[in-house]
Amino acid sequence: MYDSVVEFVENYLSLVYRREVDNGRRVWCQEWWKHAEAVARLDAMWRTWEHYRLDCNTGLSVWFLDHADPHMRVLFDLDGPFQYCSIKSGHSDQISPLPLKSPPSGLFRLS
Repeated sequence: MYDSVVEFVENYLSLVYRREVDNGRRVWCQEWWKHAEAVARLDAMWRTWEHYRLDCNTGLSVWFLDHADPHMRVLFDLDGPFQYCSIKSGHSDQISPLPLKSPPSGLFRLS
């Protein structure tokens, strides 16, 4: 139904998930596309929605319970990817990627 995650977020998700944000309980970033985790989660939600919408029996219920609600809880969470963003101040890119140290060469082989 939607040709992209942007269309899905703008024309469906933002209308269905009406919540107060910046209220000390939930956060949201108007520039959600600048957050890799948000893009990955919202893209997954869009793709699964496109699949489950075709099941006229329990499809959307399954989508909400198994996909949308868990992802939206993380996205709205005060410690989630939008942690330093606000509607008033806008987007913030203060969260650094997880620190990593590469494993020894050959530790994870496919054979």
